[in-house]
Amino acid sequence: MTETIVAYLRAHAEQLDVDMAEALNIPIAELRDQVARLAASGDVICCRVTRFIEGRKIEGVSCRLSCDPPTPARGRKPGVKKEDDSETGLF
Repeated sequence: MTETIVAYLRAHAEQLDVDMAEALNIPIAELRDQVARLAASGDVICCRVTRFIEGRKIEGVSCRLSCDPPTPARGRKPGVKKEDDSETGLF
């Protein structure tokens, strides 16, 4: 069972527990038990999330593989300074 969950997360990245249970046809209680075991062993990272989809509040557990960090956000990063042209001697 845990291999199925890990394979699903490997293919689909970060997912809510409700979505995983529906996709894998596993009862939500059994999936949460398996995910808790995976989190205890360090294979999966989980956190409680609240999402608002079409005005509805959805609370659940978001899971991802521990070796799969989220992609960095686009744009400039805090703490990175743009090089000043006057210091380089171009003008």
